[in-house]
Amino acid sequence: MSTFTATDGTEIFYKDWGPKNAQPIMFHHGWPLSSDDWDNLMLFFSSKGYRVIAHDRRGHGRSSQTDLGHDMNTYAADVIELVKELDLKDAVHVGHSTGGGEVARYVALAEPGRVAKAALLGAIPPLMLQTDANPNGVPMEVFDGFRSALIANRAQFYLDVPSGPFFGFNREGAEVSQGQIQNWWRQGMMGSASAHYQCIKVFSETDQTDDLKAIKVPVLVMHGEDDQVVPIANSAEKAVKLLANGTLKTYEGLSHGFFATHPKQVNADLLAFIDA
Repeated sequence: MSTFTATDGTEIFYKDWGPKNAQPIMFHHGWPLSSDDWDNLMLFFSSKGYRVIAHDRRGHGRSSQTDLGHDMNTYAADVIELVKELDLKDAVHVGHSTGGGEVARYVALAEPGRVAKAALLGAIPPLMLQTDANPNGVPMEVFDGFRSALIANRAQFYLDVPSGPFFGFNREGAEVSQGQIQNWWRQGMMGSASAHYQCIKVFSETDQTDDLKAIKVPVLVMHGEDDQVVPIANSAEKAVKLLANGTLKTYEGLSHGFFATHPKQVNADLLAFIDA
């Protein structure tokens, strides 16, 4: 099992597949999941000759169940350390949901030559929370509900989310995959309840407007138009306007977990962007 030790002693698990001299693609998972969420895409891009890397964010998956460092700066610092550990250059960073926030913060801070491109999938930037400056955001009561559900019965909550809004399985006519629901639950229950609880504040309250403005590399913003978790009008449609070199790609009728439910379409679009 591949791990590295962050500066504060946290053990971070990661996968690293493919030729070490190939262009790297690094994947950043969403809450409360793990690097396993990217297995389909990692297999696809590995088959195309890329080096593919994904890590379990601190407190998630197989990484240390630390209750320290659950903020976007530390998440990005862990990525900076892993990138240096593996000496990744001209990498493409792909992030989903909270992982998209992690990508935005990391790419904004990255050393010259480390990043070639980035892709934000169903990503949280610029800011999820409803505030006076962000009136169309998600009300705090929604995130308080997440916290209450996690405390009351995390195992049931982690069945309810993928069974409903995450994959859009609550929509009429949806083709429900019990395997995807169970895999989501499995990944979530591997991680730390404390880390997941703290991360709710991170993904809901972190304002990444300045991160997006600071990014100069090409960025593909991909989003399901029926995303019930990270509404497109308050995220992708705003984010692309803040990016210096951003392109928006939306998917009619698709959910927050669109890359998992429709991998062929998403893989093809990502490949075209990376190869361009």
